[in-house]
Amino acid sequence: MFGRWLGDRTNRAGRAGGPLSAVRVPPSAGVLSCRVLDPVNVPVRHAEFAVSDAMGRKVVGGGLDPFGSFVATVPAGEYRLAVSAEGFTPYRADATVGESAHASLGDVMLQIAKPPALPEAGDWEIDPLHSSIGFSARHIGLARIHGRFNSFAGAIRMGERMKDSAMHVVIDAASIDTAVKMRDDHLRSGDFLDVERFPTMEFYSDRFVHKGGSRWAITGGLTLHGVTRTVTLDTEYLGVGHGIEGETRAACRATTELHRDDFTITWQTMLARGIAAVGPSITIDLDMQIVPKS
Repeated sequence: MFGRWLGDRTNRAGRAGGPLSAVRVPPSAGVLSCRVLDPVNVPVRHAEFAVSDAMGRKVVGGGLDPFGSFVATVPAGEYRLAVSAEGFTPYRADATVGESAHASLGDVMLQIAKPPALPEAGDWEIDPLHSSIGFSARHIGLARIHGRFNSFAGAIRMGERMKDSAMHVVIDAASIDTAVKMRDDHLRSGDFLDVERFPTMEFYSDRFVHKGGSRWAITGGLTLHGVTRTVTLDTEYLGVGHGIEGETRAACRATTELHRDDFTITWQTMLARGIAAVGPSITIDLDMQIVPKS
């Protein structure tokens, strides 16, 4: 049935006067397109698409244009289209693309996804075995250096209303790990974290704000290098599940950007041509699983 519907909407890709008449298509290829809308017919511009062949291999993918549309030239054949967007249920469809033909799926309507269930009210704690705190920073203006903190702990008190929840995380500054001992020793020194004077970093949240769908903003005070500043964690809540032993757990991902100068970490050796050895900002990425506190 889908194939017959699609066949009615297929035309010659290079037909004079058609919307794709200016597109040069190789003889063995065709064009696949669609427009992505929400339930009130507004383009979902932040959606992404992926086109896979009959073997499940990705052929092409990416974002949509400002009108919520995509047009892709692909070899003639059978394809599987997947469209996804935050806050919406993923969409999938099959399509047949003929040689020098345009296979249009027309307007694809995404349905609003049901938000994941929130954790129950009560005391929870971070499971360090299934969580990570990573970071990255620009090195001499080129590639980014990646690292992590290997030792941390945290607790979350879930309120009856999510916005009334609170979180406290403590990180062992000396556990910094970039897989290079000389660099890690320098990062622990007085030039950077100065772990002898400031052995821990701490974050206390003061509010949880729902940003829509599964997105939350968790704002609070971060104490680093003896200085406290307000930071906001851009958080994606992943829902509640169960571990292999049946235990309840919830998960989220979060990110934020810190500026070294805000925390008086100002070491800035300059290389030739005035390039800073370490960039001014640090990106923090958290992957967290929490379990009810025993």
